[in-house]
Amino acid sequence: MAELSCEVLVVGAGPTGLMLANWLTRLGVQVIVADGKDGPTTESRALVVQARSLEIYDQLGIGDQVLEAAHRAEALAPGFGARAFGRIPLGRLGGHLTAYPYIEILEQSRNEEILYDNLRKLGADVFWESPVTAVVQTDDGVEAKVGHDTVRARFCVGCDGANSIVRKARRIAFEGVTNPHRFFVLDAAGARGLVTDAVNVRPERDDFLLGFPMRGADNWRLIGLVRDMDGDGGLDEEDARERMRRTYGVTYDRSRWFATYRVHHRVAAAFRDGPFLLAGDAAHVHSPVGGQGMNTGLQDAHNLAFKITDVLRGTRKDGWLDRYEAERRPVARKLVATTDRIFGLITSTRMTARLARRIAIPLLAPIAVRVLPGSSGGSRLFQYVSQIRIHYRLDPDAPADQRRDPVIGRRLPWAGDNHAALRAACWQIHGYGDLRAADAPGIGLPVHVFPAAPATPLRPGRFYLIRPDGFVAAQSGPAEAETVFRHALAR
Repeated sequence: MAELSCEVLVVGAGPTGLMLANWLTRLGVQVIVADGKDGPTTESRALVVQARSLEIYDQLGIGDQVLEAAHRAEALAPGFGARAFGRIPLGRLGGHLTAYPYIEILEQSRNEEILYDNLRKLGADVFWESPVTAVVQTDDGVEAKVGHDTVRARFCVGCDGANSIVRKARRIAFEGVTNPHRFFVLDAAGARGLVTDAVNVRPERDDFLLGFPMRGADNWRLIGLVRDMDGDGGLDEEDARERMRRTYGVTYDRSRWFATYRVHHRVAAAFRDGPFLLAGDAAHVHSPVGGQGMNTGLQDAHNLAFKITDVLRGTRKDGWLDRYEAERRPVARKLVATTDRIFGLITSTRMTARLARRIAIPLLAPIAVRVLPGSSGGSRLFQYVSQIRIHYRLDPDAPADQRRDPVIGRRLPWAGDNHAALRAACWQIHGYGDLRAADAPGIGLPVHVFPAAPATPLRPGRFYLIRPDGFVAAQSGPAEAETVFRHALAR
């Protein structure tokens, strides 16, 4: 038994924990990552990588590696039962908003492998087969039982899933509900009856089916309700197979993975308790609708890494970590509420809901296929699903009903080449239009000047203060920029 110390103990080496460890290590923080598994997961599990997560991967320097490993879904394919109504091209919805205007399909197992390989290249590793069984607060941080060892750290981040030992040890409530239905997840080989290279969305009067194209010919992830079709009292793959064949005309040769589960919609009552923090599924869980879960965890990790580093390096006081909960918990609450409502609509057994699905979807879906690609509504839908429209309230004293700024508190709008500067992962100043670097305030930050970006809300003749995580903290004209930016940096 050894006694070890570090600055941050990361509990859990799933996508969230590995992303956090990657960023902390890159930022020079001493990290110990502990997990009871014997290595990265071998099950596919979560598999959608949204545009905002790809931007974070790019900032970390491994975006191309993720894209090379992924399979691209180029469209949404709405349908009803066995009918498909066409394709809604994703590129047309998001091509002017991000360098990644598609949905990339990459299993959780591959995300973990890529992140783990990069973590080792950065000089860190994971304590595999080392479950964390106890955590307590001390005068100078935390103490944890990790396998047979004792680890002392300044901070402990629970990235250890829905059954988080960290959350339970701190007695943080996990508020929410569990859907009464049982669902299946199936990785199928040789699948037929689906629109190729598209995310298939097939509600039905009493059922639903989601289909995600995976790498390899006719390989698909299928998600839906599972019912006892053969009357044997069990809920197994044959029940799911028979229902897909009867209801959707979807068949397959064999399965590579099959599991059933119940969907939970829950959010932790707090994301921070002193030196303990929660991220990913330890902080929030919800339905697979929209492919948001893993992505939200990756973005929790990204946000938190910079704040912990600021506190450890003395550039911010301890209270700066409260901003993590203030920014990320509202995102989780809104996401859980939204997916809960959508999931309720497509799984409700009430007669009104069943009739609405039967009548409204066949009527409206074909219209959406024609209208959404060229509409502002389609663009807005892409922004929500891709998580590039997230907004943080940066001023805690601002009225709750204050109109949201189109730029401040949001991820830096993409203007074609301005995101490359974010790879430096530091505070920086951007100017757009007819400006010179010499016009920027002299506050010791890198300055980047770009041409006007009329397709974005970035205004010419304005400077923007950009946080290390790529969110815009403030904007100003040249004359007032030093005062405005110094105030924002001190906030």
